[in-house]
Amino acid sequence: MKKTGFIAIVGRPNVGKSTLMNAILGEKVAIVSSKPQTTRNRIIGIHTVGENQFVFLDTPGMHSPKNKLGDFMMGAANSSMRDSDAVILVVEAGKPITNVEENVIAYLKNTGVPSVIAINKTDLCDAVTVAETIKTYASLHDFEAFVPMAAKKGSGVDAVLSECEKFLGETEAFFFPDDIATDQPERVLASEIIREKILRTLNKEVPHGTAVVIEEFKEEGKLIKIRAEIFCEKASHKGIIVGKGGEALKLIGTRARQDLERILGAKVYINLWVKVKENWRDSVAAVSNFGYKPEE
Repeated sequence: MKKTGFIAIVGRPNVGKSTLMNAILGEKVAIVSSKPQTTRNRIIGIHTVGENQFVFLDTPGMHSPKNKLGDFMMGAANSSMRDSDAVILVVEAGKPITNVEENVIAYLKNTGVPSVIAINKTDLCDAVTVAETIKTYASLHDFEAFVPMAAKKGSGVDAVLSECEKFLGETEAFFFPDDIATDQPERVLASEIIREKILRTLNKEVPHGTAVVIEEFKEEGKLIKIRAEIFCEKASHKGIIVGKGGEALKLIGTRARQDLERILGAKVYINLWVKVKENWRDSVAAVSNFGYKPEE
C-alpha cells in the first residue's frame, strides 16, 4: 500500500528551512541565501521513495510583517501549517525562543498536529548547547522527536526524514508523479533562481526590495530563452543592481544561467532588465501582480 503525507517546514527566518528541504530532495527546488526572508512563496518539494511519497511545504520565515509583502509571506506560512499532516519546526541550537516558536507551539497544542523539532546548525556549537535546546523545547510541548542536524552539511537529514515517515498515511495513489521533485512551473523556478542570485550578489536592503517577473520563457530546440524584468523600489537601487558598466547585472545573469542550465538540462540564454516600481512591497496590487497571491 502506498503512503503519503504533507509536512510543513516552519520556523523563523534564516534557520535553514530551504536548506533542509533541498538536502532531503537531493536537488535544488528552493532558493537559499544567507539573508533572512529569502523564501516568499510556499514551495512544494516532493520526495518519493518506493511506496512512500513525502510532500514537503517549505514556507517563508515567520516574522512580524512590515509591509503587504510581509503579510502575504506570513499568510503563506500559516496556510501551509493548516494544510499539513505534520510539522517540522526548525530551530537554531542555542538561540532563545521567540514569539515565532511560541506561536507555532500554540498552534500545535490547539490542533494536535504531530510535530518534530529539527535543531539546526549543531556544527557551530557544543553538545551541551544542543542538550539545553532540547530540554527547553521539551518543557513546552510534547514533540514526537528532537533531531540535531547540520542541514548545510547533510548531517542529521536522514534522521529527520526517518521521523517524518511515521506521519505518512495510506493512500491508493500518490498526489504527484513519482519522478518529479517540485510542482513549480519552470517560469516560477527561473524567477526564483534569478532572485536568489540577486540576494547572493548584492548587499544590504536592496535585494529584499526586488521582484523578478519572467516576461518570456521560450524553448527553441535545445535552447531556452528567458527574458526577465527585475523590479526594485528606488532609482538608486537600480544603479546598484546594474553595477558599474553593467557588471553586477552581468554577474547575476551568469550565475542564474549556470544554475538553470543544470536544473533544466538545457542551454539557457538570459536577458535581464531592471525597472523601478516605488514602494511596491506596500501595494496589494503590485504584490499580487508580481506573483505573490494568497492561497485560495
